[in-house]
Amino acid sequence: MKTDSCETIAAISTAIGEGGIGIVRISGPRAFEIAEKIFKPRIKKSLFEFKNRTLYLGDIVDSNDEIIDEVLLAIFKAPHTYTREDMVEINCHGGLVAQKRILALVLDNGARLAEPGEFTKRAFLNGRIDLSQAEAVIDIIRAKTDRALAVANRRLTGEFSEKISKIRSNLLNVIAHIEANIDFPEDDIPEAEPEYISQEINNVLKMVEDLLRSAGSGRILREGLSTLILGNTNVGKSSLLNALLQEERAIVTDIPGTTRDIIEEYIDIQGIPIKIIDTAGIRQTTDEVEKIGINRAMKHLQEAELVLLMIDVSRKLTDDDKRLIELVGDKTTITVINKVDLPVAVDEYEIKKLVPEAKIVKVSALKQEGIDELKTVIYDTITEKMGFTDEGLIVASERQRRILEESREFLKSALCAMAEGVPIEMVEIDIRDAWEKLGEITGDTVSEDIINTIFQKFCIGK
Repeated sequence: MKTDSCETIAAISTAIGEGGIGIVRISGPRAFEIAEKIFKPRIKKSLFEFKNRTLYLGDIVDSNDEIIDEVLLAIFKAPHTYTREDMVEINCHGGLVAQKRILALVLDNGARLAEPGEFTKRAFLNGRIDLSQAEAVIDIIRAKTDRALAVANRRLTGEFSEKISKIRSNLLNVIAHIEANIDFPEDDIPEAEPEYISQEINNVLKMVEDLLRSAGSGRILREGLSTLILGNTNVGKSSLLNALLQEERAIVTDIPGTTRDIIEEYIDIQGIPIKIIDTAGIRQTTDEVEKIGINRAMKHLQEAELVLLMIDVSRKLTDDDKRLIELVGDKTTITVINKVDLPVAVDEYEIKKLVPEAKIVKVSALKQEGIDELKTVIYDTITEKMGFTDEGLIVASERQRRILEESREFLKSALCAMAEGVPIEMVEIDIRDAWEKLGEITGDTVSEDIINTIFQKFCIGK
């Protein structure tokens, strides 16, 4: 599928702000022409004579020949470029003013400001990557750990796309086998035996279900595991957050109710991104602001995938502590016994009776003792109890998971129809629906609206 657009687009492709280098990117049929108008190279040579993929020193100048910035410029000739169009990259100084002035000049000379993700969208429309690979690009940009980056890079190479193509190819063979029997019954073509059709559908169904089992792991790598630090006031929640982050992120005082709002930060535990959420202490209070913080904490408790239930071992369990344990319910929980450096006032056996299913870790958050053990227990809980793995192929996006689930239902429907003796041409409808649905993952059978929605999630300049 080719893009119908003949427009040349441009955008700042580096993060906005001060930095060593800023890059203004141009792509489209007039990219070289526009760059030629505003770039004065130090060598006496036309831009159209430049070597491909080679940096040239020069100045960006405006219509009055005023120098805007000294830059390095490179041209990239189609079709061997990111977008498969002619491209120019202007490497200027990283100041915001210089980048904006250069971009403005490019736009004044005939380019259009690129939409979010439009460079990658053109790479897709021009056939350089498929839709699954395009989604991998944004996951690479947003990767929170090395492990998440490695998984995204595997998808960018096309490994996941190849698996989907194989599944669709198997379905297409079944469809062709059925249609040959329908269209040419008088020819010497082997009959579409129900056993063969059922076996092939079951084989494909297994491949789809294998991929779906990785969807939870893919979501964790992409978004991070939502992990809530929950406890009474002054049990050391903010101290634990600081210890896990290895920085003073939250205010720590002896005054109850210091934390009023939600604090969210990411930590990396053996390559798994963990979204740690510090909340207000849960207790009975008349303070209206603190009540708001407690209500927000309760909302996050409902959404949390893992709870770090903190108990202050230096004071006896209160009614508020016991109420919290009841609120946690059947959530995956790790009981963190804090302040082990102080005299013990509560029996560990009493805690085990209240939270029998939870692993117990003893720490001193303030002195950063037991933190490494806690991280190990968090990792073991995620991999053992929650079934996290990054082995094999990972279903990365919610969109891909939904498509696979819908395809699975079509395949199950086909199997049911086969078992009930439904005419084979009717069974073929479900098989074809599964084949077409799976094509949405790679973009072979996807609508323009879905394509636009996906690329709107990108930043401008990518």
